[in-house]
Parts: sequence; structure tokens; C-alpha cells
Amino acid sequence: MIQVLGVRKEYTGRCVLDVPSLCFEQGKRYALLGANGSGKSTLLKILAGIIKPTEGTVQSEAAGKNAVGYMPQKPYGFSFSVLRNVTMAIDACPNRKEIAKSAIGAVGMSTLINADASKLSGGETQRIAFARIIAIQRKLLLLDEPTASTDLNGIDLLEKALLNYCGETGCTVIFATHSPAQAMRLANQVIFLQQGLIAEHGESKQVLHEPQSKAAQAFLNHWKL
Repeated sequence: MIQVLGVRKEYTGRCVLDVPSLCFEQGKRYALLGANGSGKSTLLKILAGIIKPTEGTVQSEAAGKNAVGYMPQKPYGFSFSVLRNVTMAIDACPNRKEIAKSAIGAVGMSTLINADASKLSGGETQRIAFARIIAIQRKLLLLDEPTASTDLNGIDLLEKALLNYCGETGCTVIFATHSPAQAMRLANQVIFLQQGLIAEHGESKQVLHEPQSKAAQAFLNHWKL
């Protein structure tokens, strides 16, 4: 379980995130939905410990080495092979390369296993970054627009790999997305953010098909869900 208590984040006196209370239950998948600047990435970075809140605390049971996997919106491919890019995330063990190859295959990148990862397209880099995260068992995945640069085939592969990984590990997933359709496919619950505030939070079907807040209604009308 993860509890967010009285978390605020300010930059030069401007509040970009204000979450009085929020709880993430173990094993569930949560979509952070909202427009640019709504606070999705900021919340993920605070949960990942990358930035500190101006006020408040985050209490998490996902502790220990490799317990949390964070994937930024624009991940990086290191200038060596795709295989080594994924292998580097795995602790030394006899079957290290086989584990990495399995993760690479899960995201449909086996044909590029020896390619220079720094020369891949944006979508391919996202797929390799995701393979690097799922190569080991984690308690929590924090994913910032994990399919934003991928094509339709890449989206299908990543979503399938994510759901399979969740089924195998029972991990908690919190991901940011602009797509209500993706939120519906992947999330148990949706948290709709507007200007750093939680405008709506509930079961995915309820929030996406019967939104109560005007902000969520306007956003979803634009997408014609």
C-alpha cells in the first residue's frame, strides 16, 4: 500500500500539485489521466522519490533494492546493444542473458537485440526501457506515458506485456496517460487531475463513462469516449 498525505509541490511560489490524501492499494493498476500540466508527471516523480514534495509525505510498502521501477516520459537508450541495455538492470546470475532476452521478446524487439540502443527510434527506445523494467520482479511500477511514442503495434505489445507482468508478479502499477481508451484497457481505477488537483477518482468504468466533475466531462468529451 502507498499513502500520499498532504503532498504539495511548488515551483517559485506556484503550486503544481496539491494532494491532501490518496491511497494506492497493492496489486491494483491506476491511471493518472489529465491534460498537460495537470500534475501527472510531478506526482509520479514524487512517488518514485526523484523529487521531494514541498510539503507532506509518501508512505510506501514498496521498499528494498529493485522494488520500484520508474520509466520517464522520454527514456534513454545507452550507446551499446539492446541486450546489454536490458541485462544491466539484472543482478548477476547464470541465466541473466536469457532473462533479458525474454523481456526483449515480450516487447517485440528480438530482431534488434544486437542494435545500438542509442540509435533507436523514440518508440523503440520506450519498448527497450520497458523491457529493462520488467526484466526483474518489482512491487511497484511507475510509468510516465509509457506508449506515447510507439505505434499501434508497439502499444499492443507493451500493454500485453504489462498485463502479463502484473499477473505474474501481483505488482502495483501507476501510470500517466492522455488516452481514456488506454486507461479503460489497463486500469482498475482512474485518477483525473486538473491543475494539480484531483478532480475525480474512482473505478475506471465510472470515471470514464459517468464522470461527475465538469473538468473530466470536458476532457472526455474531447476524446469522444
